[in-house]
Amino acid sequence: MAILLGCDSVQLEFATKRVFDAVTLGVNEGDRIGIVGRNGDGKSTLLSVLAGALVPDEGRVTHRRDVRVGLLGQKDDLDDAATVHAAVVGDAPEYEWASSPRVRQVLDGLIADVPWEGKVGELSGGQRRRVDLARLLIGTYDVLMLDEPTNHLDMRTINWLAAHLKARWTDGSGALLVVTHDRWFLDEVCTSMWEVHDGRVDPFEGGYSAYILQRVERDRLAQVAEDRRRNMARKELAWLSRGAQARSTKPKFRVEAARALIADVPPVRNELELKRLAVARLGKQVIDVLDVTAGYGDASTGSFTPVVRDATWLIGAGDRFGLLGENGAGKSTMLSVIQGKLAPAAGRVKIGQTVRFGVLSQQLDELAPHMDETIREVLSRYKRVYVVDGKETSPEKLLERLGFTTKQLWSRIGDLSGGQRRRLSLLLTILDEPNVLILDEPGNDLDTDMLAIVEDLLDSWPGTLILVTHDRYLMERVTDHQYALIDGHLRHVAGGVDEYLRLVEQASASRSDDAPRPSAEEPAAKRDDGLTNAERQRLRREVSSLERKIESRRAKLEELKGAMGSIDPTDYAGLIAQQQAIDEAAVELDELETAWLEASERLEV
Repeated sequence: MAILLGCDSVQLEFATKRVFDAVTLGVNEGDRIGIVGRNGDGKSTLLSVLAGALVPDEGRVTHRRDVRVGLLGQKDDLDDAATVHAAVVGDAPEYEWASSPRVRQVLDGLIADVPWEGKVGELSGGQRRRVDLARLLIGTYDVLMLDEPTNHLDMRTINWLAAHLKARWTDGSGALLVVTHDRWFLDEVCTSMWEVHDGRVDPFEGGYSAYILQRVERDRLAQVAEDRRRNMARKELAWLSRGAQARSTKPKFRVEAARALIADVPPVRNELELKRLAVARLGKQVIDVLDVTAGYGDASTGSFTPVVRDATWLIGAGDRFGLLGENGAGKSTMLSVIQGKLAPAAGRVKIGQTVRFGVLSQQLDELAPHMDETIREVLSRYKRVYVVDGKETSPEKLLERLGFTTKQLWSRIGDLSGGQRRRLSLLLTILDEPNVLILDEPGNDLDTDMLAIVEDLLDSWPGTLILVTHDRYLMERVTDHQYALIDGHLRHVAGGVDEYLRLVEQASASRSDDAPRPSAEEPAAKRDDGLTNAERQRLRREVSSLERKIESRRAKLEELKGAMGSIDPTDYAGLIAQQQAIDEAAVELDELETAWLEASERLEV
């Protein structure tokens, strides 16, 4: 494969930190490279150096003579006063770009809903990002360098971008370098990874999942080597003290299946034990959204604009729901309705008396009043002691487990990075001990390592969880069921993100053909079962609850069977009692499975 660009012995140092120390890299034709690392370790800087936008202190960067490089930065250089037309295609005559299928595909996929002659300065953050992407992608480049390309994009656009990049070049041609915290995107698009850390760049084969496995194995091997070194030192000390060489055995290392490999290894770089923090008790009723229509304006004056129509959503204790929808689909409106902050124009919302909300907003509004205060000052307003997994600990210790150092506790909140603010806000939200946790884009500004830590925290969340995110990996990891807002209607998507994307494409195609918008519920032919919306929601909750109970009872049955072997074979009374317990557990499991089957069949009629 021909090399397109590279760097040799590059060193770069900022005022307070050495970013790169003798880094040598090469980008070949056909490479699809994902770049990961902690925030601040130099991922964006690496792209700037390789693109030639930043000159290193030492070493050199080389480009093949005819190579064309396109760079998408985290922030765009678009002119606010320019039109979208001018920002994307410049002064090129219409016949040039309009006659190109490739250009039309990019424009249709990214900015079909953006006013072509509208001003850039009037666009939303997501529209502006798509305009900048379209500007870059209509160009013909040998190498594309994308810095956080999925920021501000909804899940549908992220899916389109992944498909475009996979088909942009033929196999063995072109090259892609992408910095992103979107792990689904990395797995979908990239065939190799670079990890930036401690002034180095380590290469790995495969996408994100393969990288994680290799990194875990690398750390295990490093630990084995360190154990061997320490063992040799102990042998030498023993020889000196006893006059004879101590006996020892060689360490053994064997790589098990991927699951065992990961489960056996502690978190890399960061430790998190924020498990089972106390939450307020939830009663039977949590949140019932019944036939709600909500929006903005005054219905009595005719200025009302509905955003959510005829929505029914029954949210129970321990439910873990994800809310999907394109930008502007009404997710924020639905969250406001759920919390009782926005009164519906029709229908009603019932919130249980024991519900205590904990909300992490996308804009981190919770931190706005505290920007001039230090972290320690803010933490001083919370309880001094929390119990985590039966052990007492302080808020400061918990924050250190989220990646903060003791020195940073004296930092002003206004001086923190976006990722640090989000981690702090998440901890403060949990320290309030809510029992219903609402998270709006919690993964923004977090690197892949910190996202894994947040997922570990959410995995053990004992209350009700409602998550809004465009991060597909995070959505599928921490929620059990997904609901989607499509054309203002809320519907359960049993097939998860894949079904949601299919439905959005169908709705978009229907609108483009001037066809009536699809109903939010199943077609009438599928509603001949006579169930109302509320009854269908109740059945879905029942199925979800039964699935959890079945898993619990099955684990109990296996535990009882395993305990049979520990009973003395001569203890006949004990054996009989244990067998009775096994039989009772089996009958209970069978009843649950029958109830689950009946409820599932009613939903599928």
